[in-house]
Amino acid sequence: MFTALHTSQDRVIKSAFISGMANFDYALENIYPLLDRFAPQRKAQNKKFYDRLRKDIVEGCIMPPITLAFVSSQWSNSTSQISLEKFINDNIADGYILDGMQRMITLNDAKSLAGFNGARPIYINVIVASRFDLLLYRMITLNNGQKPMTARHQIEMLTEGAINLSGADMQIVTEKQTEVRPIKRAFRKSDISEAYTAFISNSLHNQNSKIIETKLDEILVGKVMDSEVANESVSFSEILTEVSRLQKNEFVLDWIRQPNNLIGFTMGAKKSLFEVRRISAEDLVRPLERFESAFDAINPSKVNVGKYRRELSALFFARIEELIDYDSNQLEELFFDKTMTE
Repeated sequence: MFTALHTSQDRVIKSAFISGMANFDYALENIYPLLDRFAPQRKAQNKKFYDRLRKDIVEGCIMPPITLAFVSSQWSNSTSQISLEKFINDNIADGYILDGMQRMITLNDAKSLAGFNGARPIYINVIVASRFDLLLYRMITLNNGQKPMTARHQIEMLTEGAINLSGADMQIVTEKQTEVRPIKRAFRKSDISEAYTAFISNSLHNQNSKIIETKLDEILVGKVMDSEVANESVSFSEILTEVSRLQKNEFVLDWIRQPNNLIGFTMGAKKSLFEVRRISAEDLVRPLERFESAFDAINPSKVNVGKYRRELSALFFARIEELIDYDSNQLEELFFDKTMTE
């Protein structure tokens, strides 16, 4: 079993931190299977890179600690060593490997070698966070610069957790599921992931075909680490809950499923969630029609349409309490000023 040796609080991500240990047999039985939770997104490195570690494991080395994580608002503020130890052992199947994937793969390979001792100790650090957004921040700080897992892959991976946590009644499909025919009313998982990328990086613009992927990933990491996500009071799951509620109107659903609108809504609602919650789907139809009328006045040959759709939809929802009553002419003037000043 996992034995807690020390507990503390990570004051940056407001999470419980537990330093503990188990043995190789426990890790292979309980931690190694956690790799399968992210199988579509994660790839193991060439095993030749870890030949030395496999031999060292058999010869009795102490590996650097594995880092696991759990999401629990109930236990994220706890410092009770006994209670947290019980929570981890009872919920180990729900954990996430934040750091140490390759070490676990190598440990699993080493068990077939002569002289492997499953009773040898393995040290494990555990983070218990109140929400997934905080785990992603810590994950990026742990894995920044490592290959092959990019920041964007990490975001895509934890988007799955954010979706599962939200309790939102939304149909979310992968690109493979829509290869044969489109699925009506469904949101594409890639679009949800892009919205989460905007949310976690606090940036509307995370795509640029003129910048090579590796450099773009470095920029994204910088945005996430500068975003103050640990101090945010709104979680991405709360944003998805509002998307789920508003999708009940067909017009609003069609509008919000547009990727740039979804990103803009996410960033705007992040600043005005209380006000967004007070608006029904039906009450949003006319304001969105006026939004579209005003947006159509923008000359598409003069601006980057996608960029301004993200920016203006974010502005609209960030100031929804005020702008919901603007007529098309007022919105047109506002949009004109916005496009002229940038």
